[in-house]
Amino acid sequence: MEFPAIRTFLLESTICGQRAAGSGQRAAGSGQRAAGSGQRAAGSGQRAVLLAVRSAGALHRLLDVLPVFAGDERIITRFTLVPGSDFDVDALAALERSGARNIAWEDACRRPHDLILTASPKGPLRVLSGPLVLFPHGAGFNKTLAHEGSWDLPSGLDPRFLLDGGNPWAALHALAHTSQLDRLAEHCAPAATKAAVVGDPTLDRILRSLSLREEYRSSLGTGERRLIVLTSTWGPESLLARRPRLPAALVGGLPRDTYQFALVLHPNEYSRTGAFDLSRQLAPALEAGLVLARPHEEWAALLVASDAVITDHGSTALYAAAINRTVVGAYDGGSELIPGSPMAKMLAAVPLLSEAAALPDALQAATASGTRRFADTVFALRGRSLVRLRHELYRLLRLRPRSVPIEALPLPHPSPAPRRPPAYAVRAEVSGHRVSVQRFPAFTSVTAHHLAVEHPAAGPRHTQSASLLWRRSGPVRHDAPDAAATGRWTAAGWTARVLAEAPGCRTAAAILTPERCLVRHRSAGLLSVHIGVCHADGRVLRVDPAAVLSAVHAWLADATGPTAQATLACTVGPITVEVRVTQPDEADLGYEL
Repeated sequence: MEFPAIRTFLLESTICGQRAAGSGQRAAGSGQRAAGSGQRAAGSGQRAVLLAVRSAGALHRLLDVLPVFAGDERIITRFTLVPGSDFDVDALAALERSGARNIAWEDACRRPHDLILTASPKGPLRVLSGPLVLFPHGAGFNKTLAHEGSWDLPSGLDPRFLLDGGNPWAALHALAHTSQLDRLAEHCAPAATKAAVVGDPTLDRILRSLSLREEYRSSLGTGERRLIVLTSTWGPESLLARRPRLPAALVGGLPRDTYQFALVLHPNEYSRTGAFDLSRQLAPALEAGLVLARPHEEWAALLVASDAVITDHGSTALYAAAINRTVVGAYDGGSELIPGSPMAKMLAAVPLLSEAAALPDALQAATASGTRRFADTVFALRGRSLVRLRHELYRLLRLRPRSVPIEALPLPHPSPAPRRPPAYAVRAEVSGHRVSVQRFPAFTSVTAHHLAVEHPAAGPRHTQSASLLWRRSGPVRHDAPDAAATGRWTAAGWTARVLAEAPGCRTAAAILTPERCLVRHRSAGLLSVHIGVCHADGRVLRVDPAAVLSAVHAWLADATGPTAQATLACTVGPITVEVRVTQPDEADLGYEL
């Protein structure tokens, strides 16, 4: 599908980029006129700040900077799309989603600006009029891109993009740590004279959001599971390009009630592949509960919520290390990672994940390695970047900042909640009245005890193969207009119907509440199941009733004595709860589903 407005915008941008490339001398010569215009803006008390965006990732970096201008009506911000990037269409779409005021590149070239902010030195930026501030594209300078600039220099430190006639063209290089200043001086000494260490606004948003960790995990339905986040940069050496089946292997090969998995992709990977194809390629893992982070903000909220990170050579994992998250490597090597860079040093120190089944051992080994020390060489001025940035940016604007406290914005809650699989392959271990269950997606290659399937969410292929069929009750709406004419199954009626229609099914069960279920077993008959809670460190922990039904199903298959009155110890993931099996009462039998 084509979008005429976007196509027209990009065409104008390309034409203007060609004009601008040829008018470099005129732009340089018009510097005095731009300064004069700036004085007129000063007289009116307003300043024009342009954010020049080349990709969606660059836009997201700049949005984290803008709180420096909070509460200042003198600042007018405008955004423009810098032509020449392979990812410009998604950048334009991200600009439109942001709600910002956008101007065409041609207009940006004609106007003077009191300040220009950008997060990439590439593209025809030199033709813009006004002092320019250049921010790093990520955490440190860890990669080299052979197809862009000098193959042996870190992306972001290449003099080809930082100098004009031997002189730095940016008014300020806003760096996150003194080590980055040292590296800039090593590779491009003239540019280092225009650099200042200001910290990292994106990290400060993450630090500001640490207190929301429990809320993020609640939004994700994580519970007591370990949330493992896979991070993939973009390009041919990325995790998703090299090991595209790893997300599904992890989701399918490790117990669902012990681990939850999420995938964070570089925005360029969204642009390269597209959301539609990503959803198609990752469909099995997504259906089984994999969380796919949206490219703006949600990735950082997932790091806050996470327990550990599996990473390639992209710098996202350095943010995880900065907040003491466990890191496991999954980079198979190549030419992009700069030797001696912070990411190279960290990857050399952490365990390498060879296959999905090795994750528990890798996590145990990684816990002892400690990664905060690598992040400490990348991020300075933790929690103070906006204050430092405000000082530098207002100095360039020749304005006194408003006396308004500024603080990094908290990250929004992840949404929507991940999908809940409708079918599980269940491994069960029964030892007397103690039962433990491990649940896996139905596509797993793990040997299972039985297939437990939710009705009617699952399709006929799984329903017809299920040993345990169960359903969750819905709310009774007596206020619905057709409530009197709508028939509802009772728990006893529905379980009887299921066993009659599914001859291969041994157990039918209805989840009435999180603590009560009705079970109909072909041999044991009707039973009520009462699920307890686990108290730990002042918290109340619950397990999924569907997992308890699998435990009861396995116990009934193994039981040799009476089953109408029994107390089980049921272990699901890291939680053990008491489960009482009793004769059902009339309330359970007649419960409306």
